[in-house]
Amino acid sequence: MSVQTRGSSSSYLFAARMDRRRFLRMALGTAGLAAVGATVGFSPAPSRGAAPAAEGGKLEIFSWWTAPGEVEALNALYDLYKQQNPGVEIINAALAGGTGAGGNMKAVLQTRMLAGQPPDSFQVHLGHELIDSHVKAGRMEPIDDIYASLGLNDVFPKGLLDNSSYDGHQWSVPVNIHRSNILWYNTKIFNDNGLTPPATWDDYFAIAEKLKAKGIVMAALGESSPGETGHYFETVLQSVLGADAYKGLWTGATAWTDSRITDALNIMKRILDYANPDYLSVAWGDVAEMVVKGTAATQIDGDWRNGYYKGKQFSDYSWVPVPGTKGIYSALADSFGLPKGAPDRDNAIAWVKLCGTREGQDAFNPLKGSIPARTDAGQSPNYDDYQKQAMQDFKTNTIVPSVVHGFAAKESWVTDYVNAMNAFATNRDVAATQNALVQAAADAGVGS
Repeated sequence: MSVQTRGSSSSYLFAARMDRRRFLRMALGTAGLAAVGATVGFSPAPSRGAAPAAEGGKLEIFSWWTAPGEVEALNALYDLYKQQNPGVEIINAALAGGTGAGGNMKAVLQTRMLAGQPPDSFQVHLGHELIDSHVKAGRMEPIDDIYASLGLNDVFPKGLLDNSSYDGHQWSVPVNIHRSNILWYNTKIFNDNGLTPPATWDDYFAIAEKLKAKGIVMAALGESSPGETGHYFETVLQSVLGADAYKGLWTGATAWTDSRITDALNIMKRILDYANPDYLSVAWGDVAEMVVKGTAATQIDGDWRNGYYKGKQFSDYSWVPVPGTKGIYSALADSFGLPKGAPDRDNAIAWVKLCGTREGQDAFNPLKGSIPARTDAGQSPNYDDYQKQAMQDFKTNTIVPSVVHGFAAKESWVTDYVNAMNAFATNRDVAATQNALVQAAADAGVGS
């Protein structure tokens, strides 16, 4: 039993959000993806999950899961799938995200979908990212039958069901819930310097100043392409505005001209003073290694970093909510759906079903660092202390949607938002950036 891993030609690796239209014009003239064969072995796992697919055929799964934690979690799902469907050859078409939030993968996927050459299923953030990019364009099949067959309407939180639906139908199955407003910190650095994790921005900057005097970076940041500055800033907005006003940014209830947006930008500007000086030339996906190596004290990122640290066998880390966001759970979810024209449709349906089972979610999430989307999952002893706390927080905190990760706003608005924050990372111009954010909201049809 094996899984074939499909690579990509180097022409795709420079794709970024801000260059996507130009990239797609180039890629549409390119004859497909280059493939290289690699084999990854699997160990048997007990089967208690979804019904098997038709015998034989292939299953191509497209994702940006190539980092530590991501690879192991995806392989755990492949293990279960192969146990239940031993005659199916899995094609792992993972492509490194590169630009943050899967920018490279999304660009290549868009090319294939437009060309009518979809994979059997693909990783996508639940909500606007899938709906605006592919559902409204008529490139996905509704999967209400899958929801009904697994009873998913009874075991997924209402907020997730609302975000995964469009036009009265369900379009993808969430395999997890991630939290984006976490400050991860190197415990050795904190302990060696007699520091306690910050609860406020004043605390954060006081720590940053102490560490700067010792030559230690406070904020690990990678902004060679648009993404991570926008991620940092969405959590700053949550802290300054609070949950309700933050959610109002994406509905028009909160104006982007609000003076609190100015305050949040000034906090973000100050954070940049304590970031690694080369942040404009480093990729988002690479800077977590700074926390592992002890060259940076903290990183604001999602709990996929929990999976990354475990995948790296790094244990000198801990976490707190981003300063000022205690009681707020900034959420997103990875999901899988069924593209129209999937080459091996029955095998794809079996995959999507597996992602929705308790067995599948309890195999995947302990390794990914996230928590299960199913409310009846999470009983496995393999969940760590962070995940156990996150499951409790999800039940009691106020849930708000991440914008960078496709939950809060349509994809075109996300692109404008992360590009505005990428420019801010370069020029640190508060007034110009606020004007750009006002314009982005107006272009998205939300008044300022």
